[in-house]
Amino acid sequence: MKIIGHTVEKLEDPFGLLTGERYEFFLDLEVDEEDELYSEKGVGLRVLFGIEENQGKIINYHFYEKGNDEVLDFALEEDEENMVLNYCKANAIEK
Repeated sequence: MKIIGHTVEKLEDPFGLLTGERYEFFLDLEVDEEDELYSEKGVGLRVLFGIEENQGKIINYHFYEKGNDEVLDFALEEDEENMVLNYCKANAIEK
């Protein structure tokens, strides 16, 4: 799996209930045809990412099939989760 692009939106908390900042990432993924996650339509990863006290963390995520936004029941492996975390950290600053 490789991240080939993204869109990101900073989420606003109009009531001030949450601490820190929240971002919603939609990551475009390149998945090998041999991988069970592969889809001809393409696969994306929606990530809810938070920053609190200069610490970034993945709050929630799910894979989805592009075109119909069907949620796919897969989990990130540890090395993939680290890659996604680092990618979000690098791309969440002042968006």
